[in-house]
Amino acid sequence: MGKIIIVGLGPGDYENLTIKALNILKSAKCLVLRTEQHPLVKDLEREGLVFQSCDDIYDSSHDFEEVYEKISDRIINLAKENKEVVYAVPGHPFVAEKSVQLIIEKSEESIKVQIVPAMSFIDAVSVSLGVDISKGLKIIDGLRLDEQKPDMDCGNIITQVYSKLVASEIKLKLMDYYKDDQNICVLRVAGDIDKLQWIKLYELDKIEWVDYLTSIYIPEVVNNKKYNTIDDLVSIMKVLRSDSGCPWDKKQDHQTLKPCLIEECYEALEAIEEENIESMIEELGDVLLQIVFHAQIGKENGEFDINDIITGLVDKLITRHPHVFGGTMASSEIGALENWEASKRKEKKVKNYFDTLENIPKVMPSLTRSYKIQQKAALAGFDWDNVDGAMGKIDEELLELKEVYKSTKFDKIEEEIGDLIFAVVNVARFLNIQPELALRGTIKKFLNRFKIMEELALSLGKNLDIMALHEMDLLWDKAKTQKFTKNDKK
Repeated sequence: MGKIIIVGLGPGDYENLTIKALNILKSAKCLVLRTEQHPLVKDLEREGLVFQSCDDIYDSSHDFEEVYEKISDRIINLAKENKEVVYAVPGHPFVAEKSVQLIIEKSEESIKVQIVPAMSFIDAVSVSLGVDISKGLKIIDGLRLDEQKPDMDCGNIITQVYSKLVASEIKLKLMDYYKDDQNICVLRVAGDIDKLQWIKLYELDKIEWVDYLTSIYIPEVVNNKKYNTIDDLVSIMKVLRSDSGCPWDKKQDHQTLKPCLIEECYEALEAIEEENIESMIEELGDVLLQIVFHAQIGKENGEFDINDIITGLVDKLITRHPHVFGGTMASSEIGALENWEASKRKEKKVKNYFDTLENIPKVMPSLTRSYKIQQKAALAGFDWDNVDGAMGKIDEELLELKEVYKSTKFDKIEEEIGDLIFAVVNVARFLNIQPELALRGTIKKFLNRFKIMEELALSLGKNLDIMALHEMDLLWDKAKTQKFTKNDKK
């Protein structure tokens, strides 16, 4: 059986190397260092130790992910050949050592892995800065900032700041979370902290002495956050609902908040239609407030909280996108929608298509609900071959309305008007037009033209209520020539 002994060399001070680690290093028949770029290497050479390093892999690889893959493969293969390999890494084997994790993952049953711990650079940093790590400290690989997000509610240590170029890239990514003038500490750990400098975040790429031993410490942010988080919003809502909070907020429940949710959604829709970015930010925030409001009420009632909402949503997005997170294929929008509906029916244990149609919320605006019903019916194959069939249905329904619209059969007239509207919605669906939005646009256009028509009438010294219809028609035709855009205000 092969064996890999992974030894931590500590931050670099020879005196901090454990006796156990030193004995293993001295007795190793096959000693491999991840890198010779470490202060302790000179001491190992003075002790007469013979070793090889993986620095050649750094020189021949395109990125660090490839470096760690190749290093782990080399150590595994050496263990198969030499029975026992001692692999020495800077610091602690379980602190910012990707190659160690890969070796553990790749080790077969025939290879045993032993870990020999050491003092890590975190210990040196906490002592030098006087930081109590029990109050919270997040360690982040600076090369993986796209995946590992800083936590502004505690201290953060950014590792792997190898060069000025890397420091520049890290600065730009950190500016997505912190203000440009955030205080940070740049430190170089070579045994102990041999260099330490407090600067502003925007100055990070101006430090000349950045090298492979450099890290960054960012303290907890209290009053200088660039952005607030969902946790901040949840905390504020908790205060508003507390005994010392807002009297109105404390009185609300799920039922009383229903009108607020509807109102905020419509206001968000209007902001989107007007393409007003500032209004979109504000109105979408108001929609989010309603969600957090319900989550706080649910938590107080022992029903659910914001984590249940987010977890349920994430799970649903994954299960209903098998063409993204699973093995199902979908090369078109229609295919993706079919996968979504199939996953939804399976999840909700719906056995027939009627239940799918019936479950579309009845509180939806009728135009939107009819669109959704037709859309889901089409997924069952109940649909026209093309838009021409749907257009023909409009002609048919219009004729049926003409047959009864002059009669006194009001129930029948209402039915035929409903059929006609339903047929128009079907054509809209074929043409990928949302009828609710189309009608809103028409209403806005009508109001705009009516306003112009009235202004033209007043410019002639006439009020609309005393004008003949044919006169208003002439002004209406003039109003139609005026340019109308979707950004026109109501």
